[in-house]
Amino acid sequence: MRLALYQPDIPHNTGAILRLAACLGLGVDIIEPCGFLWEDKRLRRAGMDYRELAVVTRYSSWERYLGERSSTGRLVLLSTRAATAHTTFRFESDDTLLLGRESAGVPPDVYDATDARITIPMAPGARSLNVAMAAAIVTAEALSQGEAWPGQPAKL
Repeated sequence: MRLALYQPDIPHNTGAILRLAACLGLGVDIIEPCGFLWEDKRLRRAGMDYRELAVVTRYSSWERYLGERSSTGRLVLLSTRAATAHTTFRFESDDTLLLGRESAGVPPDVYDATDARITIPMAPGARSLNVAMAAAIVTAEALSQGEAWPGQPAKL
């Protein structure tokens, strides 16, 4: 399983996601351009020393990502516009969880190119969760479904 960030624009959220991925043994794909410099001090601060432990692959564009991505599994988009709850979705071990920009999500062509779209159910009137929190919630569900937490054999 992998996490993919589409044009992330808040460095401390990206740092938190890198830390999450490092702790759980997941790879991370960064689809540029980013809304910050890769050496941004806020990214370093949020990621702490885990940033160096994360296995990160950077892609210069969405098109390059589609052509070169290492995973052959499904591309699963987290979106507030999706109809399927993450709790009813059946994850697979080679899924890549795609997160959009904090400020704008993903454009229609990216939305349409994904294999599945899921959402996190929220209280009425709530618009969205912080992208790093959303990544953690959905990643936890995916790993729990397959009992694939670090140190456990995967059952997905």
